[in-house]
Amino acid sequence: MKSQKIHLPKITIRKGDEMQTPETVAAMRRLYELGWGARRIARELGCSRNTVKRHLSQEDWMPDRLPKRRRALSTLEEWLAVSFRQHCGNADVVRQELQRVHGLQVSLRTVERAVRPWRQALEAEARATVRFETPPGQQLQIDFGSTTVRIGGEPVVVRLFVATLGYSRRVFVAAFDHERQSAWLDGLEGAFHHFGGVPEEVLMDNARALVDAHDRITRVVVFNTRFLAFARYWGFQPRACAPCRARTKGKDERGVGSVKRNAIAGRMFDSWAALEGHLRGWLRTVADVRIHGTTGEPPLARFQRAEADALRPLNGRPPFHWIRELTRRVHADSCIEVDTNHYSVPWRLIGETVTVQIVDESLRVQRAGIEVARHVLSVGRRQRVIDPAHLAGVVGAPTAGGAANPAPPAADRSPAPVLLRPLAEYEAIAGGGW
Repeated sequence: MKSQKIHLPKITIRKGDEMQTPETVAAMRRLYELGWGARRIARELGCSRNTVKRHLSQEDWMPDRLPKRRRALSTLEEWLAVSFRQHCGNADVVRQELQRVHGLQVSLRTVERAVRPWRQALEAEARATVRFETPPGQQLQIDFGSTTVRIGGEPVVVRLFVATLGYSRRVFVAAFDHERQSAWLDGLEGAFHHFGGVPEEVLMDNARALVDAHDRITRVVVFNTRFLAFARYWGFQPRACAPCRARTKGKDERGVGSVKRNAIAGRMFDSWAALEGHLRGWLRTVADVRIHGTTGEPPLARFQRAEADALRPLNGRPPFHWIRELTRRVHADSCIEVDTNHYSVPWRLIGETVTVQIVDESLRVQRAGIEVARHVLSVGRRQRVIDPAHLAGVVGAPTAGGAANPAPPAADRSPAPVLLRPLAEYEAIAGGGW
């Protein structure tokens, strides 16, 4: 009996492609039931005879498993994950480390493909932010922001110290012309007096004036010695944000932006005092009474209801004065050295040992309990701070008017030494005239 030819829809399959769809396998089974052989089915469907036999021997359709391509970095996945995170997602540094540690020289594209899953996780981790609310009186966040303000008709760069209470969102602002450590400490003391108390902890970034070192991996923080003494004096615990994670103190970051955009933007002032007066008024009339977008109530009302009593009272404590006491020997140039800078003392003390006291921005030198010199502490490095009065009477030393001390009169001068031999003998030994 002659078999009946069945017209099937044309299925386009590339030659040598062994991956078959469920519809193609169903057509194989139907043709086989009609009496077609494997060779004829393969010729009709454009695949190999072995492919037809394999699919006919299976009860159900199963996708072909293509052999996995062996990757050059397949055995180093654990090392790649650790190295990629250690180098903050820099694939090129990982490629360099591969060559240095494992002796593998691969392209940057190969490394980028290998670390793609970890890059996505690292980016998600960097973007992820969890809102962290603190109870009343627990945390104060501080930061500096800079902006240019026209004062007296001239553009001036103003550094704005902003402190924000974590619970009530009440803000304090102070203006400075620098961001040295004294500005941070003065700003904090101003905030404590403005709020009427001290919180349990103060959160800050890793400013060099406050933090000497912060290990990114172990999170070990080394705070500045003077700042630690300040924290002990006022009784709060300092905390530093993780490096490159300024959003940890996002409440204060938004506060800095609010001061720039609302309190300062577009305004001009006749003097620095006028700027400070404007900031004090802005705190009372705007910052304290506005409806906060997160809490839904004015910061001052929230502060008075729950946070004012949670702060540690000041109890009339005076401002912090840092006293640092050192012992120094006076050098031949009539100076002592402190933190690579040189400060003058009366020249008659050359070779003597003196006591140096550093109180805030002042440097005081004492000898036997008597103050013999006082200077303003230098903020630079390797500077010379000279008081001309300390060198009075020294030949060639500058005077208060800038001129040098004159040489003593001829009558007071000692006679010039007389050579024991004629000068010609010295010239003969040296091999020529002087």
